[in-house]
Amino acid sequence: MGMMRLRCGRRSEPAAPYLILVRGALGGLVDGEHFFDVVAEDITYEVLHDVPGWPRGFQGRPELMEKFLGYAGNIALQSADRLRVHKTDNGGVVAIEYEVHGTILATGVTYNNRFCSIITIENRKIALWRDYMDSLAAWNALTA
Repeated sequence: MGMMRLRCGRRSEPAAPYLILVRGALGGLVDGEHFFDVVAEDITYEVLHDVPGWPRGFQGRPELMEKFLGYAGNIALQSADRLRVHKTDNGGVVAIEYEVHGTILATGVTYNNRFCSIITIENRKIALWRDYMDSLAAWNALTA
């Protein structure tokens, strides 16, 4: 997909490798150029891992955008890779596995993590996102 414009502006650039990887993984299953374009207005985002300070979930596109801007203010990603895409239900549910690599901005500590996200698509938008990650990797990087 190449570099996409980041509609949230420069504040979201530290998360760009992740946002581009996810948008590319969903390809033609969703409508919209940027990650935030392919998210339903009333998306449910569930965080199925425990890291102090991280919410367990939230509702709605505006809150999702706010959370990602917070993430981008704390972690600068250099890359996102090792993508594996698993489509089920005729593309109505997509599981993606991937890794992100970056730096914790406050400390300069290296951050590497693995994720699995289960994405439900309705009306060509992401309606439900269930996120799993290596909580220990996040905790170790954030508390180093």
